[in-house]
Amino acid sequence: QVHLVESGGGLVQPGGSLRLSCVASGRGCSDATMDWFRQAPGNERQLVARISPGGTSNYPDSLKGRFTVSRDNAKNTVYLDIARLKPEDTANYFCHCVVGLYDYWGQGTQVTVSA
Repeated sequence: QVHLVESGGGLVQPGGSLRLSCVASGRGCSDATMDWFRQAPGNERQLVARISPGGTSNYPDSLKGRFTVSRDNAKNTVYLDIARLKPEDTANYFCHCVVGLYDYWGQGTQVTVSA
């Protein structure tokens, strides 16, 4: 059984930064491409970043520049660093992986950007 647990969210002032973490337990995700998504109230879930097992990262064009995804396979952990936070970054941030035919999601960590 795979479990993903995110942490690191919180209330941050505009211009600040955060590091989100996602720890994967169980077999599978640590050898798979992992993603970070976010979802704000009333909005669809949006892909934020993707990282391959070997560490190759990809970002949507609209989000390039302030988001950095990384992973430590020895710790079964994926990180998302967000710089120069904006109020529009306010959302619940989820990590995700696909193992075989199954999608796995964490419960999310809330990021709120407000003065």
